[in-house]
Amino acid sequence: MTTLMFILGIVVFAVGLLASIAWHELGHLSTAKLFGIRVPQYMVGFGPTIFSRRKGETEYGVKAVPFGGYIRMIGMFPPGEDGRITARSTSPWRGMIEDARSAAYEELQPGDETRMFYTRKPWKRVIVMFAGPFMNLVLAIGLFLTLLMGFGIQQQTTTVSSVSPCVIAQSENRDDCKKSDPQSPAAAAGMKAGDKIVAFGGVRTEKWDTLSDLIRDSAGKEVAIVVDRGGQEVTLHAKIATNQVAKKDAAGTYVQGEYVKAGFLGFSAATGVVKQDLGESVTWMTDRVGDAVDSLIALPAKIPALWDAAFGDGPREADSPMGIVGAARVTGEIATLDIPASQQLAMFVGLLAGFNLSLFLFNMLPLLPLDGGHIAGALWESLRRNTAKVLRRPDPGPFDVAKLMPVAYVVAGIFVCFTILVLIADVVNPVRIS
Repeated sequence: MTTLMFILGIVVFAVGLLASIAWHELGHLSTAKLFGIRVPQYMVGFGPTIFSRRKGETEYGVKAVPFGGYIRMIGMFPPGEDGRITARSTSPWRGMIEDARSAAYEELQPGDETRMFYTRKPWKRVIVMFAGPFMNLVLAIGLFLTLLMGFGIQQQTTTVSSVSPCVIAQSENRDDCKKSDPQSPAAAAGMKAGDKIVAFGGVRTEKWDTLSDLIRDSAGKEVAIVVDRGGQEVTLHAKIATNQVAKKDAAGTYVQGEYVKAGFLGFSAATGVVKQDLGESVTWMTDRVGDAVDSLIALPAKIPALWDAAFGDGPREADSPMGIVGAARVTGEIATLDIPASQQLAMFVGLLAGFNLSLFLFNMLPLLPLDGGHIAGALWESLRRNTAKVLRRPDPGPFDVAKLMPVAYVVAGIFVCFTILVLIADVVNPVRIS
């Protein structure tokens, strides 16, 4: 049964992956057709074609390897300087450029001269190339909102998990009480495990962050605390102690290894699944985007540890880069967890949302062959043409993105090597959710 659930989890991830890729390519396809660019192919996956059907001028299909997708647009690059499409040279770099150029004209038909990608204004090309990653961003936001507002996320609540018998500075990192340690305010007030704090100092709240801030701001004060105990509200009275507690940053996150003097009640908050409102969801998603950007920037620095995890004895860190195989494996593990099905579904939704957010950020890098590279080329062309217009100089014409193809091959080679490294690490030393 466990093996079956593991396989089912992988299948669910594969379906979600294909849907995300198809959604991405749909953004390119719809905007390309909107601007009159001819699109001969719309494909999900790579390799041999499993299924395809032609509708109008476009062939729609699914290929065997579900690791990507593409649409084929006519005339991605302008003709060469001599006006020919298939100019050749003995230079290997020139050969790369002209191979890419000729591929963009393979299916050129009579009447396509005005339907080629490069003939569209730069702002239209930007929209076409941005539409794909934007679709992933829209899907990520929708999935995150479903997770946050529909299922909820695991976080601290206002319910008491345990009561500290004494006041201990958190920097001391100990649980045992000494005779010199004063009794905690929570213990002195008669607070018990299972109590749910519903009001503190006259302020009613169901949010842990709000309660935590109220406690921290009440050092030395006598405070009335209303708790729900077995369905009845009981009022307790406590004098809040001053203690050394973990520092919080502006986002309310605890800062590792830093402490401040603040109010201290003396209990541990239970964790639970808590649904978020729209404002809290937006704040949470904004923080996750920031985390994703930081992770993308830090990616090169994580390669040595990833190499050690794949080929040495190094541990696989929880924040280690993970590929499609690793994500599928994690989804399989989620399906085998002994937790309610709703929580399994919530974890899958969160994983798929994070995957789509990563696709958006990765594709926006201003490097060919990524969408961001084509966007950068169109923006550069617009800048050149507008500058020439202001200075009353001749129009420099379209920017030949094909000339950057040697760089694109280098970038693609680096991505392939990194993907293989991540794949090996995912197989021999995978990230585990446990």
